Amino acid sequence: MADLDLRLVRCFTVVAEELHFGRAAAVLHLAQPSLSRHVRRLEGELGVRLFERNTQGTQLTEAGAAFLPRAEALLRSAAEATAVARAAGAPSRIVIGYMTGLIVTPAVRALRARCPDAEVHHSFLGWGEVPSALLEHRVDVIVGRLPFAAEGLSVTVLYEEPRVLLIPVGHRLAGKEYVTLDDIADEPVPRFPDAEFNAFWRVDPRPDGRPAPDGPLIKNLEDKLELIAAGEAVALVPVGAVMKGLRPDLTTVPLAGVDSIPVVLATRAGEEDRRLLAVFRACAEDHLIPAPADRSATAAG
Repeated sequence: MADLDLRLVRCFTVVAEELHFGRAAAVLHLAQPSLSRHVRRLEGELGVRLFERNTQGTQLTEAGAAFLPRAEALLRSAAEATAVARAAGAPSRIVIGYMTGLIVTPAVRALRARCPDAEVHHSFLGWGEVPSALLEHRVDVIVGRLPFAAEGLSVTVLYEEPRVLLIPVGHRLAGKEYVTLDDIADEPVPRFPDAEFNAFWRVDPRPDGRPAPDGPLIKNLEDKLELIAAGEAVALVPVGAVMKGLRPDLTTVPLAGVDSIPVVLATRAGEEDRRLLAVFRACAEDHLIPAPADRSATAAG
């Protein structure tokens, strides 16, 4: 059996995602002819065709569709093996993950001051990347918001954030001292692909048992902000994800009667006592504090 070249496998997965050789070449920073050669080489090694090109564009063959999830798993496994080896060979290296609106800089500065010889990196994590970024060893510690699956993780609560209502500046509730869920009982709220994430952030069902009104299904922050600014929905967001100056057409109002959001520090279970992780936890507990509420702010998440 021929050994697979992971570079070729990566090229395949990007083409499979884009279903367009030109766009995939741009993502990979390759010339399109080079990308086509890489895919043909992989097809030669496997002995099957992975893509069909026709007037409808580029499509996966049956063999390509069967190979794709295994190719993705192979790349994840290779990345994890690399990260584990680097961590074992460089115990003074740490990668800190963080989510939208959670500023880890004070804790990172304190860590560098206490461990000046440490190699410290940080990585922004988007929706759906917790806890996979930890379990796949892409990061060593995460400062993030619950809820997320905690199996295989050690989780410590740092503080809690209140939630606020994100609305257009011309909304009927803009400028109020605070609002409750009753005030938005008929307002559509964006939906998310993940069921647990969806139920928590929409408060669905509501305390009285009524379902939260359905808003558009969203997959990224930009779409969420755009549809709220357009008046198509309102959103319940953590106050820490609110930043001034991002969008002048959005505002927030304090939300009463809704549980706050736990901001946590998470590591892989069994690694809590690693020296740099223990020092960073102490720095986070000393230096990371909740952001103050500000109704005049515009929002980021």
